[in-house]
Amino acid sequence: MSDKTPVASADGTTGQPELKRVMGPGLLLLFIVGDILGTGIYALTGTIAKEVGGAVWLPFLLAFAVALMTAFAYLELVTKYPEAGGAAVYTHKAYGIGFLTFMVAFTVMCSGITSASTASRAFSENFLKGFHLPSNEGTITMLGIGFILLVMAINLWGVGESVKLNVVLTLIELTGLLIVIFVGFMAMAEGKADFSRTMIFESQSDKSWFLAVSAATSVAFFAMVGFEDSVNMAEETKDPSRIFPKIMLTGLMITGVIYVLVSLTAVAIVPIGDLTAAKATPLLTVVQMGAPGLPFGAIFPFISMFAVANTALINMMMGSRLLYGMARTKVLPPCFGWVLPGRRTPWFSIVFTTLIAVALITFVGQVSELGGTTALLLLAVFTLTNIAVLILRKDKVEHDHFRAPTWIPILGALCTFYLVGPWTGRATVQFQIALVLIGIGAVLGVIMFFVNKAIYHRATKFDDIAAMDEGDGPLN
Repeated sequence: MSDKTPVASADGTTGQPELKRVMGPGLLLLFIVGDILGTGIYALTGTIAKEVGGAVWLPFLLAFAVALMTAFAYLELVTKYPEAGGAAVYTHKAYGIGFLTFMVAFTVMCSGITSASTASRAFSENFLKGFHLPSNEGTITMLGIGFILLVMAINLWGVGESVKLNVVLTLIELTGLLIVIFVGFMAMAEGKADFSRTMIFESQSDKSWFLAVSAATSVAFFAMVGFEDSVNMAEETKDPSRIFPKIMLTGLMITGVIYVLVSLTAVAIVPIGDLTAAKATPLLTVVQMGAPGLPFGAIFPFISMFAVANTALINMMMGSRLLYGMARTKVLPPCFGWVLPGRRTPWFSIVFTTLIAVALITFVGQVSELGGTTALLLLAVFTLTNIAVLILRKDKVEHDHFRAPTWIPILGALCTFYLVGPWTGRATVQFQIALVLIGIGAVLGVIMFFVNKAIYHRATKFDDIAAMDEGDGPLN
């Protein structure tokens, strides 16, 4: 099929063109790696160190294990149903509850937007440090809003351009993390690294080691999310049923190894107190202390800016495509499926998600709060997705697809359910932000229920009138 062939739009017509299939195996791998790498490791390493001290690598490793199990569920579902919409589509097929489908779609969208908002604030802080400008809350907020508007413009320009930019940004952010690892080897060779600190557990809270590790893992999970974004690009991927399994698992393994090495390096070079005090720029502190004689400290803020910019771009792409997919399945109004004729990008969904991001950047002040909320929202969705893959085993499709071992989604559901609960010691403010966002979604869901009911009633009325005009109506 030509990529210019029109397909059914959200209202059942062929008025909207399909999305353009531009992503092959290489671009998909860079998309996944670029989405997982970024804001989490660049901005939240100090937050995690605050919970577990030198054992920063442990929450990252546990988060990787949980993400890997959930990825198996996503792989079975995306190869079985290769369409935009991701977890919301799978929820719709598995549970058949319209309101739940809407809430999952809205929650995933919010997770992408909170992630992009996290990246925007981290971008602002690195920008100010890179140019040695005074930092204050108002400046950070305004820079963050300007940055997210730039991301919107790139997203509107086209997926091909967005993915090409993603390739460049991914290579830059990967370079930044490799610099951290290189600095670690240099410090070790010069006797400046103390790897014994990596085995010391200490928490600045009163939690037990188990609860502290649980809380840190629930935050570190933000650094591992991204693999699920790629399933929302299924309609822009060439032969998704064939290439997704190998590419997604490869991307997860690459990022998992890098995260463990970076976290070990950070703790070995920087004392825990300095690492936790670095706020949104902990890795900058690592390269400044590990290689003070080299220019890494001067260029690293700019590398960090590009790294978190990549997170924002990919998450805003994901959020808009998710809403587009939901409009196609008539869970959202047709306007969310509106596509720019020339650029063939879902413009209404892009603008809508950008407006929510602007609100979050304005009213939520801490990177750790936004990042933790992202992980919280996604962990709840992952629990439903791990269960959905088991429910949908009875639904057979004609093409071959990946099948996960049954025990993996079961264990994955148990782990994600545990990490989403308040018993992990997660900060209360993260639940508050999540509840506000979900509350907005619930109100919109109720509105959609009555809108759809009115549309159905109107359509039924017109059908009755048409039947009466043809002599087949109830009066005859």
